[in-house]
Amino acid sequence: MAAGLTIAIGSDLRVGRLGLGTMSLTGPGTWGPPADPAAARALLARARELGVELFDTADSYGPDVAETLLAETFGPRYDGVTVATKAGLTRMGPGRWDRDGRPEHLRSACEGSLRRLGVERIDLFQLHAVDPAVPLEESLGALEELRAEGKIRHIGVCNVDLPQLEAALACAPVVSVQNRYSLAERAADDVLAACERHGLALIAWAPLAKGALARTGGKLRQVAEAKSVSVGEIALAWLVHRSPVIVPIPGTSSLDHLAQNVGAARVELTEHDVEELEGQLLLGYAARRLRRRARMRAGSLRRSLRGDRGRTAAR
Repeated sequence: MAAGLTIAIGSDLRVGRLGLGTMSLTGPGTWGPPADPAAARALLARARELGVELFDTADSYGPDVAETLLAETFGPRYDGVTVATKAGLTRMGPGRWDRDGRPEHLRSACEGSLRRLGVERIDLFQLHAVDPAVPLEESLGALEELRAEGKIRHIGVCNVDLPQLEAALACAPVVSVQNRYSLAERAADDVLAACERHGLALIAWAPLAKGALARTGGKLRQVAEAKSVSVGEIALAWLVHRSPVIVPIPGTSSLDHLAQNVGAARVELTEHDVEELEGQLLLGYAARRLRRRARMRAGSLRRSLRGDRGRTAAR
């Protein structure tokens, strides 16, 4: 890819501006294998053919499933492929995620990822989430030890706020941040600004707001139709336009969507396009999200009240 369509991660890695997230290549609830493992491997191979270089995964996807699919597709040479994996979340069942940032767990998880991927060194090893029960310097200290041993090349952090990022930078040579970020969800604007100041890559997960931006209308659809591309391509192109340090990692199990996503890096947006998108789309999406959260809180309250009545009756 041309220089404008690539991004540096650390001092010795450069990848295309559109990566691929592999969470979608597992079973329901990010649990177990996909319904068609051969199709999942074919999608990974096609992504590489289309120019994707950064493949983001985690030991918790499956668990172990996504890393194994990458190894089956690209191993043992991984020609032109940069693998970013993560540790720090454990799984007890579909849709359930628990944090574990203990040094001994992170070291064990890294060893497991090395075995599954079939490599001697992981390109980018990320702390999947900060564990409030473990000091951040201890978690990152374990990653720094693994880096010093040559088992990982670079350290990244995920799902952090600005104070956590600043704390991480004070105790480890962090080169990237992976946070939820999209046209509709910009709570991490301050983290993005810090990434720009410090020369860090911001790996944007859920760049299509869990698919919501690929289905929306309004200005997003108007801009997409004017450029004869999909609405998802416009949403991803906005991220590429937003900052030179952003690398979106949309996930998909569809070959058609994959081709559209990869093409987004070459979609050109005018300043007028950006103003239209940022000014109008966010308001509608934010309102829908607030209504959804209100329904979820109401449902949670009803379940809690039913539980309290049940406990009272049991007494």
